[in-house]
Amino acid sequence: MDSIDFAKLSGSGNDFICIDGRDGRHDSLLAAPRRVGRFARLVCNRRMGVGGDGLIFAIRPEEEDFADFGARFYEADGSEVELCGNGTACFVHWAFAGGWSSSPEIRILTPAGVVRGRNGDGEYVRVCIPLPEQMQFGLEVPVDGRRWSCDYAVTGVPHLVTFVEDLDRLDMARWGPALRWHERFAPRGVNANFVQVLGAGELALRTWEFGVEGETLACGTGSATAAVLAAVRHRWPREHLQGDKPVRVRVRSGDVLQVFFTVEQDGHVSDVCLETIVRFSYSGRLHAEFIRQALGGDS
Repeated sequence: MDSIDFAKLSGSGNDFICIDGRDGRHDSLLAAPRRVGRFARLVCNRRMGVGGDGLIFAIRPEEEDFADFGARFYEADGSEVELCGNGTACFVHWAFAGGWSSSPEIRILTPAGVVRGRNGDGEYVRVCIPLPEQMQFGLEVPVDGRRWSCDYAVTGVPHLVTFVEDLDRLDMARWGPALRWHERFAPRGVNANFVQVLGAGELALRTWEFGVEGETLACGTGSATAAVLAAVRHRWPREHLQGDKPVRVRVRSGDVLQVFFTVEQDGHVSDVCLETIVRFSYSGRLHAEFIRQALGGDS
């Protein structure tokens, strides 16, 4: 393998390296979990590689009538994850910028299901993600003598949401990994989201993200999960519960994500869509020498 072209994009501070494998050229790599895991770790390394919160491959969908493209997501630690909300938004913007589709909306097959995406107003990109499952409220989670009251849901990946009074003063280095790795959620653990309610329909969010194993500047599925759980928990006005007005989520990068959804009368949540700000950083080419190192000498 001589070289690999890539694009680098940021979704409200979540940065991703995107590689086009729609022609099947990377299928053998993707079929080898240990090799692609090593490759992802080195590419995402901010000193030895390009640097990013994750790596995304565009691939052919297994059923072309079902989706326009397929996507595989890898965390910075090399683990594969079912879905990444901001990563999918970056994928959508990348695909449209590359002229991959003339349709106003594309369908992306992910391990979590089909995600729909389109470019929105200005810098915003909209992705409609899997509906929240296993929603739980008021979980008591004891850590180091402190009991946290948390909510939980799976939006493609598992998220724990903890409401706090002062987000800026939160000791993320202590409490983030403590909740992320709590035995209650073993063996995989959860994304640990800490949320401050700023008002009806307004949140601030910090996330200790699994796979990155640190605080990220934004989390798309975390923002969507926090928005839904906060709206239900606090019984916000109907306009937020019926998708007429978004829940606005301020993340650590300073960007504000927008989340639209509908809560049915029976409590079922439908039509969850996230709008995030996507920016191209740069495009580049991985050198053959780097690829040999990343693949353990077998390129």
